[in-house]
Amino acid sequence: MDRLTALIQDKQNPTVVGLDPRPELLPSQLIEQARQRAAGSMAQMGLDPKDPQQNQDEQAQAVWADHLASAYLRFNLAILEGVADLVPAVKPQIAMYEALGPWGVRAYTGTCRAAADRGLYVIGDVKRGDIGSTAQAYAAHLDGLPLPFAPEQDADGSARTGGRFPWYEDALTINVYLGSDGVEPFLQAAEHIQGDLFALVRTSNPSGSQIQELGLDTDSGGVTIYQRLGELVESWGQHSIGQSGYSRLGAVVGATHPEDGALLRRSMPHTFFLVPGYGAQGGSAADVAPMFDRSGGGAVVNSSRGIIAAWRKDPDYSPQLSVQAALGMVTRDARRAAQAMKDDLNQAIKEAR
Repeated sequence: MDRLTALIQDKQNPTVVGLDPRPELLPSQLIEQARQRAAGSMAQMGLDPKDPQQNQDEQAQAVWADHLASAYLRFNLAILEGVADLVPAVKPQIAMYEALGPWGVRAYTGTCRAAADRGLYVIGDVKRGDIGSTAQAYAAHLDGLPLPFAPEQDADGSARTGGRFPWYEDALTINVYLGSDGVEPFLQAAEHIQGDLFALVRTSNPSGSQIQELGLDTDSGGVTIYQRLGELVESWGQHSIGQSGYSRLGAVVGATHPEDGALLRRSMPHTFFLVPGYGAQGGSAADVAPMFDRSGGGAVVNSSRGIIAAWRKDPDYSPQLSVQAALGMVTRDARRAAQAMKDDLNQAIKEAR
């Protein structure tokens, strides 16, 4: 977590922006432009965009997915223009892109690369989890593709890969339900590129308590599942503690459970926290403050809709604006929201120390 820690300290901002586009979060101008361009492409293919039956054609669906994915990327670039010099990290949620098929995946990788090119730390919110060769394949999100024309091994004996291509991620979220067998392949990949991981420990969704708050037997001291999982994550990361004092294996700890987060902070001194749930999900700056360490570090707080959809609360927005004007508003309002979040978090952390 050394690079993430350094970026947070440099920008004095423990904020990560969730780049989670959906059609309803984009300005209507951008969606309408995508529709018009898709209609033009369909016409060139001999398809009638006004024919309901032809609209169900696979070719028509592919055309729409392609243009909507391009709109997602343009929207994300507008967000990045506003926040790249202000925040240390972004976290695109891959499901939003995979919903559009291969065209969406292309927009995802384009987003990650654009963020990486701007010096941002990129957390791929992929929540993968498996064992053996399947886990190794998932871990290619970090470790890249094998290079077919290079020697099979580096001088140290490790397999040669293509680095961060094609995903351009610095860290991944992972599901560790399968235990250490499902963690080790990801840790090996992260070690190879000096990247990081964030394991799901205490999530922000309400129904997470159905499993995470279940008590274990008395031999375990009466702790809950999420507490035991926190202990395991802390132990699994012990061999990779960096100069920052934090290991390569972080934890996802939701802002909507401040008391649990404070408990985990005390029991996981070398684990960096990724904290979702701030803002739209109900978590406040006061809620997340206990998840930071005594020096005000050790955590980064995510906001998605609160930043990328800030333009929707702008009284100057109008459907009559041009696409460029609307995207300019997206940029300005995202920056304002990110600045407000930075100030809010820093004040709460200061008051909690």
